[in-house]
Order: sequence, then C-alpha cells, then structure tokens
Amino acid sequence: MPQPLPSKAGVADVQALIDGQRFTGYQWLILVLCFLVVAVDGFDTAAIGYIAPALVQDWGIEKSALGPVMSAALFGLAFGAIFAGPLADRIGRKKVLVLSVFFFGACSLATAYAPTLGWLTVLRFLTGLGLGAAMPNAVTLTAEFAPQRRRAVLVNTMFCGFPLGSAAGGFVAAAMIPHFGWPSVLLLGGIVPLALALLLVMLLPESVRYMVVRNYPADQIRRLLRRVTGADVGAVNTFITGEQAPATRSAIGTVLAPGYRLGSAMLWCTYFMGLVIFYLLTSWMPTLMKDAGFSIQHASFLTALFPLGGGIGTIAAGWFMDRFNPNKVIAITYAATGVLIYAVGQGTGSQVLLGALIFLAGTAMNGAQSSMPSLAAAFYPTQGRATGVAWMLGIGRFGGITGALLGAELLRLQLGFDTIFTLLAVPALLAAAALVVKHVSGSRAPGADAAGSAGVAAH
Repeated sequence: MPQPLPSKAGVADVQALIDGQRFTGYQWLILVLCFLVVAVDGFDTAAIGYIAPALVQDWGIEKSALGPVMSAALFGLAFGAIFAGPLADRIGRKKVLVLSVFFFGACSLATAYAPTLGWLTVLRFLTGLGLGAAMPNAVTLTAEFAPQRRRAVLVNTMFCGFPLGSAAGGFVAAAMIPHFGWPSVLLLGGIVPLALALLLVMLLPESVRYMVVRNYPADQIRRLLRRVTGADVGAVNTFITGEQAPATRSAIGTVLAPGYRLGSAMLWCTYFMGLVIFYLLTSWMPTLMKDAGFSIQHASFLTALFPLGGGIGTIAAGWFMDRFNPNKVIAITYAATGVLIYAVGQGTGSQVLLGALIFLAGTAMNGAQSSMPSLAAAFYPTQGRATGVAWMLGIGRFGGITGALLGAELLRLQLGFDTIFTLLAVPALLAAAALVVKHVSGSRAPGADAAGSAGVAAH
C-alpha cells in the first residue's frame, strides 16, 4: 500500500519524503550497484601493485622503474575526479558514472597487452581517468538516495566495495599469476567493468535530488519517487530539495563559498594524508614483503589483509558517525591508524603477529579513509555535492601519487621495514589534526540538509 506523503499544498520535500519512508528494495538495488562500481574501482586501482613483483621478474627491470607506472593511474584518478565532479553536477550523475565505468574497463583490457613500460604507463593513466570519475558519482548517488538518519552507515557500507575490491585483487593475483601470468589480472579487471556498465544503463536511476535542482519535469520526478519510496505523490505539483544553498548556481562556486572554504581545505588535507599511507602500502607492500624474505604468494596474501579489514572498520565508523560528531569519530580513527601502523613496523618477528597487525591497521585506516566521502557528501548541498566529493577525492589523489613515488624513493634509500612504517604514522596523525581543526572551527556548510526553497514546479 502507498505510504502517506509528507507534503502540503502540493509541495513535497524529496529528502523529507525519503527520510520518512522505509528503505525499499529499489534503494537496496542502487546501493548494491554503487557498491559494485567501487569494488571494481578498488580492484583495478590496486591491480598494478599486486602484479608488480611478477612484472619486474618477467620484464627484467629494476623495481624503482615502476615508479612512473605506479603514479600514472593516480594522476589519472586525480584529474578524472576533478573534471568529472563539475560535469556530473551539470549533466547528471548517472551519465558520467556509466561512461567512466565503461572507459576504465576498456582501458584495463588494453593495459593487459601493453608491449613496453612506456605504453603501460600511458594506459594506466587513461585507466585512472575513468576510475577517478566513477567513484565520486557512486558516492553522490548513494548519499542522495539515503535517508539522513542512516546516510553515513549506508554510504560507508557502499564504500566498503573499494577495500574489498582491492583485497580481492591480492587473492586473485595470488591465484592467477602463477598459472596465467600477470596480464590475466588486468584482463579480468577489464571484462567485469564492461559487464557492469551495461547493468548500470538498464537498472540505475538518476539522482532524484539532482533532477529537482536541474528542473526535470515533475511527472518524471513523481515516477521515480513512487518507485524509490512507494509513496503516493500523484497530487504533488512542486518538489524541493530541502536545502538553503549559496546564491551562486556554480558547483565550483559552491565548494569555494565562504561557508564551505575551510571545511573543504580540511577535507582535502585529511584525504591527501590518508592516501599517502594507503597507496604507498598497496603499491609497494608486496615488494617490501618480498624483500623481507616472503615469497610472491605470501607477500600478496599479507598485503591483501590490509584492505580486507576495511569492511569492518568502515561500517563501524559509519554507525558511530550517525550517532556522534562525525569529525571527532574519524579523527580518533586516524589517530588509531597511526599507532597501529607504527606497530606493524615492529612486528616482523612473527608472521602471525605481522598479519594480525596489518589486518588491524587496515581496519582502522580503511574505516577512516572510506568514511571521508560520506563526510564530504553530507557537507555540501545538491548543486555542488558531486563537485565537492570529487574534488576531495581528486585533490586527495595527489597524496596517493606522493605515496607511490615516496615508496620508490624509500626502496632506493634501502630504509628498514620498521623505519618506513614509523614514517607512515606521521600522515595519519596529520589527518586526525585536520579534522580536529575542522571541528573546532565550527566549519559546517550553512543550510546543508536544512529547510530551503530550491525546487521545480510541475511541467
């Protein structure tokens, strides 16, 4: 039976409508599709790190020569996110998401056949463009279909796909490389996204909040709302988003508006520092482990434990974010990450202890890092949300580039395993400090998810 509609005088707040209804099967479908997008994103992003030892052995090159290859995808991720965010706020989340998934799948297929190191670098950059464009739109879509009371845990649950996809890359690499060679990992990383892009075309809707802000016909909005919420919206003539956004209609102008500026800078800083850690470890940990005496198979397995714990940490962080101040929750989680990463460097005497510490560090690290898109999505209004989330991801990606290049430099300097992990505790503590600054300053987007008047009349 259709549920009663929270509206008056033919006007409905689409967010209030979503908040007031049960979480439907169609919303679960959206969540699952976006989960799969970030899962294949995580797989393809981490793939180069897992195949690196076999690639070095197969091509007979120095480990440090892979530095440009490692960083190429991260440059692509950064630029893909920075440009895709404003584009999604202009032409729609779904269009950009489908195109980006198709593009990085095709590029991953091509990368499997790269004949030289130069071609490998170029193709990884192109793959990164698609990867960078996909993730912020998956986050934005999930956030805009989620009820506010459960938004953080739902977005974080969706974002668990990234560390789980990354972890799957390690297990897949360990199973496939000995039998089929390193190109097989990239082939799989291309076929799956191409199939997923077709599913997105058929099943994924456009964001209803985006449709309101961009003046879609009211009949089209009504049809989608009925399917999403089960509510009877037949008598509604006007829909609003329930936001009081800045006067500017520019997505970039919204992100850089005075009420958002400091918060944006702190989000960028935090995500940057987190990715220094994440990409140094996912890119170079298999090589570090191999240098420490582990086989390629054991190195891949131990590295896979780092993102594997992220699912637990991410869902737990989202649960706490919905109940306590989210800035405090994530700041504490980053601080715990710093302590645990330091402990990893001291635990090489026992493989069991090392595995446990890597898993715990990954639980905290990925819990904090995977919560950042949820934090950003709640911070910005609809007209700038895709840009705000994408710019945090894009600018933060330069931290990933720094981490990948830093890993190559640390290997060149032949620093000890314990020294490298001690140094990696520093960016975790800096990330925590940035969120403390954001909280203490009281930086909060004025009117985000508050009553507002942005709307569209029926056509």
